Amino acid sequence: MDPGDDALLAERLRAIARADARMMAWLRAGRLLGLRDWCIGAGAVRNMVWDALEGHAQPSHPADVDLVYHDPQCLDAAQDQRLQARLLVAAPDTPWEVMNQARVHTWFAAHFGHPVEPLRSLSEAVASWPETCTAVGLCLGQDDQIEVLAPLGLGDLFARIVRRNPRRVSLETYRQRVADKRYASRWAGVRVIAA
Repeated sequence: MDPGDDALLAERLRAIARADARMMAWLRAGRLLGLRDWCIGAGAVRNMVWDALEGHAQPSHPADVDLVYHDPQCLDAAQDQRLQARLLVAAPDTPWEVMNQARVHTWFAAHFGHPVEPLRSLSEAVASWPETCTAVGLCLGQDDQIEVLAPLGLGDLFARIVRRNPRRVSLETYRQRVADKRYASRWAGVRVIAA
């Protein structure tokens, strides 16, 4: 894909987000936390874009709204819980899930069965998410500009292609996620790449 295409898709993504009152409320709530390096990403962004592309009158309800950040200075899980509690005050009807990506290596092996190296940045973290179409995050700056974080590009998101990201997710985990999430039954235009 031409890098210019990604710039155009990023503008399109910003326009979709600005038109989505729910996403803008989530971004404003996230900004209230005062984190230096954060975004809302994964399924919340994917659902918003695919709903817009397919013209769904009712937006999809994500299982959770992932607000992620990168703070290597505090690897205490209690910090995530405190931030999540603050988000619940700002947007109480939102199924928030807050995770410091700098501490993923501290629990990953126990949960997924294999160790991973510490993530050095938020971009590196987002680039490791299970599917390329969900490796996208949005952040709202103090100037109300929407920043797009898409280290793997935006092509698969806008083409509605579900593809395994081999950086971290196993074939077994990918196949289970595809089965659980039922992408093609929720969005008619989705194409799942078998792995």
